[in-house]
Amino acid sequence: MPLTAIAYETERPSPDPFDQPFPPHGKPVAALINLTKRYGSTTALDNLTLALRPGEVVALLGPNGAGKSTAVKMLLGLIAPTSGTARVFGADPREATTRTRVGAMLQVSRITEMIKVREHLDLFTSYYPRPLPIADIVRIAKLQGIEDRLFGELSGGQKQRVLFALALCGNPDLIFLDEPTVGMDIEARRALWAEIRVLSAMGKTVLLTTHYLEEADALADRIIVINRGRVISEGTPAEIKRNSGGRKIRCHTKLSEDQLSALPTVTAVELISGTTVVTATDAENVVREMLSRDETLSGLEIASPALEDAFLALTKS
Repeated sequence: MPLTAIAYETERPSPDPFDQPFPPHGKPVAALINLTKRYGSTTALDNLTLALRPGEVVALLGPNGAGKSTAVKMLLGLIAPTSGTARVFGADPREATTRTRVGAMLQVSRITEMIKVREHLDLFTSYYPRPLPIADIVRIAKLQGIEDRLFGELSGGQKQRVLFALALCGNPDLIFLDEPTVGMDIEARRALWAEIRVLSAMGKTVLLTTHYLEEADALADRIIVINRGRVISEGTPAEIKRNSGGRKIRCHTKLSEDQLSALPTVTAVELISGTTVVTATDAENVVREMLSRDETLSGLEIASPALEDAFLALTKS
């Protein structure tokens, strides 16, 4: 399957996602529909359509300047489109009733450094009609022991946990997490991953942007890759990786490069330090064929491509 086989058609109007069934998740909680955003002569989003469905974790990936931040700002109602539509819970994302159901953890967050963590939580929960209890927020964000410390005295990872906590204060149904684990050590990062999975299990929708592709692979139910303001691929992490050119078969075989290249779904054959490396989109059937032709085949390994490899293949110029 070509890399673009699961990309959206962007040259013609897309149907309204709020009118489309999306089993098993139901109708989307948020969508951008044929949306374009221009800044002067620069097009940040180009007729973009995407949807977020209930209870799923979606990773929005793309190189720098791809339009990720602009798409998030559209869904948050922070900027207006040049054309097209942004909808959250079926309404304008700028409406107050919509915003009370949304939480956001953004890279650029300006909060006062000279007040305590607990005071920040008290302030933010006061903004919402049905906030989470502060004790629950502290537990979820792992803030135990730092509640009475000034925000400005915290480490980078601790500040990230506080910003995550503030995004949860209103008990939101839709949560935007922009690079949430920057500055965290491995243990803290994995603890946050576990909490994000819990939020999803509770039926909350999470949109995640991250440069840690391992994070997207571990967390996302669905990945949307955008480049130059357009969706170029979409699917589960496994689908994105599978469609990046195939899995790698490593072995010792007497079959020649020409014989291997002629097998169905084989896309590349290399000899690396005495080991034959075959890339194929249907690795299992290729291995069966190789074994039937070479009884001496040994040292067999089959590896899936990393998400990083798939991402680079999709976004290369």
